[in-house]
Amino acid sequence: MRLGITLGYWGRGPKPEHVALAQEAERLGYDSVWTAEAWGSDAFTPLTWIASHTSTIKLGTAVAQMAARTPTATAMHALTLDHLSGGRMMLGLGLSGPQVVEGWYGRPFPRSPLTATREYVDVIRQVLRREGPVSLDGRFHSHPYAGEDGTGLGKPLKPITHPLRPDLPLFLGAEGPKNIAQTTRIADGWLPLYWSPTRTDVYEASLTDLPEGFRIAPMARVQVCDDVAAGLLPVKAMLGFYIGGMGHASKNFHADLMARMGYEAEARRIQQLFAEGRKEEAILAVPDTFADDISLVGPRERIAERLELWRKGPVTDLLLMSPDMETLRVLSELG
Repeated sequence: MRLGITLGYWGRGPKPEHVALAQEAERLGYDSVWTAEAWGSDAFTPLTWIASHTSTIKLGTAVAQMAARTPTATAMHALTLDHLSGGRMMLGLGLSGPQVVEGWYGRPFPRSPLTATREYVDVIRQVLRREGPVSLDGRFHSHPYAGEDGTGLGKPLKPITHPLRPDLPLFLGAEGPKNIAQTTRIADGWLPLYWSPTRTDVYEASLTDLPEGFRIAPMARVQVCDDVAAGLLPVKAMLGFYIGGMGHASKNFHADLMARMGYEAEARRIQQLFAEGRKEEAILAVPDTFADDISLVGPRERIAERLELWRKGPVTDLLLMSPDMETLRVLSELG
């Protein structure tokens, strides 16, 4: 099981420790470092900065939001950074949800998310393979554009720049069963947001007949500390925000996933509290058992014991969320 670190997206501003963490992870032999985006900092610029301060560690987006860019623009970002980093780029994509897509990006959330994702990936693959001009008669991502409000003058094009790798690894962040199943068919890897090594049955039907070399890379908060309850508080804060605030009450993919993992009543309670502005109560309503299931928190001995559960399943890469220097070193020694 490979180890990576995920630095997430910025909050109020850039975090100066990110480059040092990436450099230490590289020194310790970690396989990858990942950045993210929500509605503030983007994923590619910090990753490029990290690339310029490292030399061997792989560079991934977990995740770049599809609504933020056309598929050709995303492909341009990926192929450019792949060249500049010497072939270290891994492209992780996510569809996000209606509140972000329509509220932040000002675009309609696709009524057929699976089709939109499939077309998006298809266009990127065409750009990276550069076998001919990009052409797709699609519902969401037609190339050339064929809408009634167009001029009809669009010309099929292929990238001027020759991509460094036509098989640049592409990952998808997927949560719904059908989306996960499609991911195993069209992507090189899957980025689970919540993964419990004791509840792999939640994903079992979606992960049948995995292609050879397919990567499963869940993100999990890992923290070496003496007080487990205190160490779980940041996990609960993250869950409270994602389940309560990252989506509408009628359409929240994160809450739906928590429900499928056996915590439906708790997920709906968190949503209700968050909607009422009772955010601290929403965080405290996150069950410790759920937070503990999807993370690795506690003394070194406890993490070592629980890490064995992660190794026994189909996980190929463990991406450490919000790591600190000590945790990086301990996991490297245990890994």
